[in-house]
Amino acid sequence: MRIRRKRVKEIDEEIATHIAMATADRIARGESPQRAHQGAVNEFGNPLLVRETTWRMWGGEWWEHVVQDLRYAWRQMQRSSSFTLTVIVTLAVGIGAAMAMFTVVERVLLNSLPYENGGHLVAVEESGRKGDFPNVRWLDIQQWRFKARSFEEIGFYTRASGRPFLEGDSGAQQVTQQFVSSNLFQALGVRPALGQGFSNSEGQTFANGSNDNSVVLSDSVWRESFGARQDILGSVVRISGQPYTVVGVMPRSFAFPFPATKPQVWTAVALKESDSTRTSQSPTYQVIARLKREVKLSTAQAEMNAIQTDVAKQYTDRYLRDLVDSVKVQSYDDSLIQPEVRRALLSLFTASGLLWFIACVNVAGLLLTRGTVRQREVALRGALGASRMRIIQQLLLEGLMLSVGGSLLGLIFAVGLLKLFSHGLAMQLNVEGAMPGGKALIALLVLTMGSAIASALWPAVTSARVSIEPVLRQSAGQSSVSRSQYQTRSFLVILQIALSLVLLVSCGLLLRTIYALRHVPLGFRTDHIVVGSMAIPSYRFAGQNINKKLYEPLLEHARGLPGVESATLMTEVPLGRTYQMAFSFAAEGNSADAVKRRDFRAQFRAVGPDAQKVFGFKMLKGRFFNDGDIAGSQPVVVVNRAFVKQFSESDDPNKIMGQNLLSLDKGKPSIVIGVLDDTRQVSPADQSAPEIEVFLPQLVPGNFLYRASEGMAMDLAIRSSRDSSSLIPELRSLIAKTTPELADTNFTTMTQVVEDAYGSQQIMSRLLTVFGVSALLLCLSGIYGLLAQLVSQRTREIGVRVALGASRDQIFRLILSQAGRMMVVGTVAGLTLAWFTSHLVSGFLYGIATHDVMTMATVAVVLATGGLAAAWIPAKRAAAINPVEALRAE
Repeated sequence: MRIRRKRVKEIDEEIATHIAMATADRIARGESPQRAHQGAVNEFGNPLLVRETTWRMWGGEWWEHVVQDLRYAWRQMQRSSSFTLTVIVTLAVGIGAAMAMFTVVERVLLNSLPYENGGHLVAVEESGRKGDFPNVRWLDIQQWRFKARSFEEIGFYTRASGRPFLEGDSGAQQVTQQFVSSNLFQALGVRPALGQGFSNSEGQTFANGSNDNSVVLSDSVWRESFGARQDILGSVVRISGQPYTVVGVMPRSFAFPFPATKPQVWTAVALKESDSTRTSQSPTYQVIARLKREVKLSTAQAEMNAIQTDVAKQYTDRYLRDLVDSVKVQSYDDSLIQPEVRRALLSLFTASGLLWFIACVNVAGLLLTRGTVRQREVALRGALGASRMRIIQQLLLEGLMLSVGGSLLGLIFAVGLLKLFSHGLAMQLNVEGAMPGGKALIALLVLTMGSAIASALWPAVTSARVSIEPVLRQSAGQSSVSRSQYQTRSFLVILQIALSLVLLVSCGLLLRTIYALRHVPLGFRTDHIVVGSMAIPSYRFAGQNINKKLYEPLLEHARGLPGVESATLMTEVPLGRTYQMAFSFAAEGNSADAVKRRDFRAQFRAVGPDAQKVFGFKMLKGRFFNDGDIAGSQPVVVVNRAFVKQFSESDDPNKIMGQNLLSLDKGKPSIVIGVLDDTRQVSPADQSAPEIEVFLPQLVPGNFLYRASEGMAMDLAIRSSRDSSSLIPELRSLIAKTTPELADTNFTTMTQVVEDAYGSQQIMSRLLTVFGVSALLLCLSGIYGLLAQLVSQRTREIGVRVALGASRDQIFRLILSQAGRMMVVGTVAGLTLAWFTSHLVSGFLYGIATHDVMTMATVAVVLATGGLAAAWIPAKRAAAINPVEALRAE
């Protein structure tokens, strides 16, 4: 209003100025002042009309109407608080689900890389007949650098083995250490925020000897471990006990590889003599390259395949040559996302969009019902001169205000949903701490506008097209609904039924998948087991036997805790995700038989005493490790049934008993003393892979497996009669006292380990259950609302039917039959849609067909039962109508 008064004052001043100038001209021509003023006013015209016309041309009238309509909408919302709350909650469910999933998708799929022109970065991998191999030998990288013309830079990197610890001003901190080529940062297009980084030498191929002990810190390490000291450059820091000179600090947003899960440091690669060979013992690296601006990905792919033909010929080993005969070039951004994670995210995002649309359809039905009640009000506004566009504008603004309320509540719902499923998102989809950010708020604004248009536009147009005269002839208490309006609402309900059934079928398929996975025999016990995943600071035990110094005292103290029945150590518990290692069993030479034998790979696990007591592993043949297996005694190993099948091409465990498999010490081959029954190692859905186990007490410094198994990671497994919530604090205190670096050990239960191993099926089934149940409730509310409105508006008709002899059972069946027709049509349409869309979740199913008839039938029955239950109350109300009172009310 203040703006209007200011603008009106400006218009009045302009009008007065025009009249004054015209009056002065007339006086100059000889007219008297009074006559000149009167003539100027008559010539100018009606000032009030000019003022309103000018105000309309400036757009002020439209804005004034908008403000009026918003105020009127607010009064309507307050007057119908129950209706307002229903609409806002309905929209909040759809908007909140879509917002939550957009936040996750934006975090994983839409997050821009913190590098210059990140879209030009590609990951280059070698491929062969056995699949893709991301790690590449240095000689191959050199060949690519010399011959490829598609790239500006080709860099490479590899992760440091073990669990590195950086000793800073505030103590030791576990970090992720990457060994990188000196040109890697140049390839990424990022310069250090402090310092110059690694010096380029030897034609910018790799770091020379002077750079072997140089390190670049991430911003988080610089701030957390060194207090953001400006004099950090040139300082000597220790990583896993080794000295490194700080030559740079990267910008705050930088992370590589992306995204970072732990604080990062980067050290220069020191090439070894073995890098100049192409054997199975040659070190390998991951390669990242920057495409030239004018080069397309397909062009680079074709060029690299041509180059790789010559590279593969330089392998003298037939088996290795078959592994590297082609190259795969893909966007670095795409290489960071596993295909399974991408499919899961897109499927969930589609499901959340479907739920949002169902919510909008539900609200559209509610607004159509509201429109029939407000027919007389709309007709009066039209009779008083309001145009159809003005009426549509007013109803759309009401819808927008309802949508804003739904969005605000939906944002709270989205945050709650993300927190509720935070653990599952982190474990199954690698999304940690996802919360709505800037892009998500923009998406919320789009959803708000989209919800208003999708839910309110059709009801607004329908209400504006109502004929004025027939409505005004009705008494004030009446409202009528035409056949077309009823059919429109019925169509919306049928649409909700069909779309809800699509969600419910997908939910049912995944729930049956989880049921099937939960009944897969795992091969070990999971009850009453607490697991602590320890990152071992092996540098603290350099030159010592870590088994004697750390592991044996730790187990002894753990077994002494109240309620602890047994305790053991493993490089990784079954279904764990902390440490995986595999052996390739190969024959020498290039014969066809030798190549076949090289294709045999086995999972490796080092286990401690009492492992069988803790997990209850079952033996098929022979024995498990015991106290007699010590350092210096005959080295022994245990294998599983899958190993027997691969090694001996037979199910007979006798064919492997006593075989020599590994040499822990030179001249001391290990013999097989037992065969375990198969256990699930990676996922309940994956068949057991060949596995070989060694005994920790037999590993001593000097064994080739010692550092690989004892100096990287170790899981502490405790079987206890106590509740895990009371045991874990005592275990955490015990481990922290053993060595400070283990204070951050992550503890969980074996039951949770198994839950996390269900993978994306678990998070998808739970989220789809939330979406499906929400869609079902919206669908049932739509059925109830339509029939309740129908009964209310057909009270007189029903009264006449009863007065003419219709029984109450007939009235009851009449209403139920209308619900039944909608259910049948919606169910048929929904099952048809579900048949064609269920392939979206086919990649996540286990033990069940994509088009499982039983699941579809069960979902249809549940939906039909719920629909009839929702129709029961309106039908009973219709049957209870008193014809005398109904006709008297008319």
